Amino acid sequence: MAKQKVAIVATGQTKHRSRRRDVNISEMIYEAVKMALDEAQLTPKDIDAVVIGNMDHFEGINFSEMWTGIESAPGYLKPVVKVATGGTTGTSLALYGYYAVASGMYDKVLVAGWEKINEGGATTGIVTAFDPRWERPALAGALGPLAIMASMYMWEYGITPEQAAKVTVKNRRNGANNPFSHLQQPNMTLEEVMNSPVISWPMRLHDCCPQSEGACAIVYAGEREARKITDNLAWVKGVDTGHYYTFGGDDIMHKYPAAKIASERLYKKVGIKNPVKDLDVAEVYEPSSWAELMWTEALGFCEYGQGGKLLDEGVTEMGGELPVNPSGGVISTNPIGATALIRVAEAAIQVRGLGGKRQVPDAETALAHGFGGSVWADIMIVGKEP
Repeated sequence: MAKQKVAIVATGQTKHRSRRRDVNISEMIYEAVKMALDEAQLTPKDIDAVVIGNMDHFEGINFSEMWTGIESAPGYLKPVVKVATGGTTGTSLALYGYYAVASGMYDKVLVAGWEKINEGGATTGIVTAFDPRWERPALAGALGPLAIMASMYMWEYGITPEQAAKVTVKNRRNGANNPFSHLQQPNMTLEEVMNSPVISWPMRLHDCCPQSEGACAIVYAGEREARKITDNLAWVKGVDTGHYYTFGGDDIMHKYPAAKIASERLYKKVGIKNPVKDLDVAEVYEPSSWAELMWTEALGFCEYGQGGKLLDEGVTEMGGELPVNPSGGVISTNPIGATALIRVAEAAIQVRGLGGKRQVPDAETALAHGFGGSVWADIMIVGKEP
């Protein structure tokens, strides 16, 4: 099996909402899969293998690969692999699919992630993922640790709630340019965010991401097949991942060490010396407004403690030197099993120039980032050139 370069040749998404009562899980996934296959002008028979994933314990359904992977992906008589790694599920899917093609084992791989959150219990699933003695008593689902991280961050660096609120204003405005985005709130103001109810200090209602239902799919092809499908490709330039060990009170977890280490390794591999100058756009997994500021620091866009300043200077705005989350980000759309995969799809959309109103002009290199589990991180960089 000869190694080969890999490109994203097509993407598909559903229109994400609070509830998709009009479809069952398989039908919802198929919407995204069909969009991707139609864009690539491929049929299920053209796909060599399928990679699927969601947070199955959120929906209370095990062995989803036995039915969704066959019915909706579709994986009938094909190799089907299920991946689930918490919030990073989507990027873990993306990395797995990439390696399956890069290895030369397959030429065309379909990857699909989804969540139908109202058919299960997300908070119950999250709480039971944590250590029962050390972490679980302090963590109320995802909000508890995110609030702890925000508090530590604010205390150490003097970041203000107003600076975090500006992330929400930016990303909701961006999300209104994205036809797939769940929350369409182009006129969200700083005052609205600051006056919304406190959920878990210092996070307010509008500092938090929604619970969304939806699906995302991408199609990878190796260099032998990619140019036969389309000339408009998003080549995978490199990937990396980093895992951490806690989500329950570590004194440096707000510095997101897994993302720092993984991004530094990846930048070195692909020749990025200054991320703000060498990247054109970034899709960052921010489950809260505070998280985007922390993540931009860990990913090397600025020094620690300077995330608020980076935003205040307009660097991460549309039209800035490095737009972050032109799609609206997680703060606008969050179908958990698909959330990180959407970051990859949106990065590919930007590089391929298919973003419509959310398009960053002349984007040639884009970073996609996934976050989840015990402060884990996955990172992929895609570009116009292999």
